[in-house]
Amino acid sequence: MKQSKVLLIDDDKDLCMLIERELLQENYEVTVRHDGKTGFEAFKNDKYQLVVLDIMLPFLNGLELLEKIRIKDPVPVLMLTAKDSEADKVTGLRLGADDYLTKPFLMSEFAARVHSLIRRYTVFNGQAADNSTLHFTGLEINYSLRSVYVNTAEVRLTAKEFDLLYFLASNQGRVFTKEQIYNHVWKDEYAYDDRNIMSFISKLRKKIRNEQMHIDYIQTIHSIGYRFRKEV
Repeated sequence: MKQSKVLLIDDDKDLCMLIERELLQENYEVTVRHDGKTGFEAFKNDKYQLVVLDIMLPFLNGLELLEKIRIKDPVPVLMLTAKDSEADKVTGLRLGADDYLTKPFLMSEFAARVHSLIRRYTVFNGQAADNSTLHFTGLEINYSLRSVYVNTAEVRLTAKEFDLLYFLASNQGRVFTKEQIYNHVWKDEYAYDDRNIMSFISKLRKKIRNEQMHIDYIQTIHSIGYRFRKEV
């Protein structure tokens, strides 16, 4: 089996040594950079299955780097944050981070997060199956390939955007509160304020809107939450 590649960007060299050792023991291929500028260069020059990204970085901070990554690629991003940086966690998730860990953390927990993110993202040849594809009017969602097509045009989603879309679409017509969505998709206690999760869903809704057929697949249910449109 081909090794999954992980790009680790953190200016704490001692921590990077520990993380690199853990990842190598788990049979991942690791590239390490200690600032945002060289980290982004490494990202552009290779294909990775995961980026582990510290927020506080020289030259280009982690949030700025995350924005640049999201323009180019839906690769999963695991943010590393300081203990007192709750606002950074929220901002990171809003910008497209898939998960975050607060320093200090246990290496066993780190390894579990890495494995989960890569497993969801990595596609192996021959895994696609007909029953993993959801078909709607003008929209096709394939879970195994993690692909989305609107009127035959592929739409590029981040890993978390795909997870959110697939969760709502596979429960077509069912209304979920913001807290329920967060618990199911992020598998964590509710950490968003309402404005941030609304912004995240709004971004996804714009990406998959069917302009040709004038269909908004994700509907806002006033004072309750969201649902995937049941009429498509």
